[in-house]
Amino acid sequence: MSKKKAFALRLNEEMLKAIEKWASDEFRSTNGQIEWMLMKSLKEAKRAPKKKSDQT
Repeated sequence: MSKKKAFALRLNEEMLKAIEKWASDEFRSTNGQIEWMLMKSLKEAKRAPKKKSDQT
């Protein structure tokens, strides 16, 4: 499991409400939804981090 780092993220209220609703619809936490969205975007851009087993 990779180490997680906390940081502040500023979002406007409307965006946060939309993400919270989406997360609820998908049975995820808001944080989990944001992580999922970011990873999906990284994969689509072919910029996803390599797994540790892939780095050897």
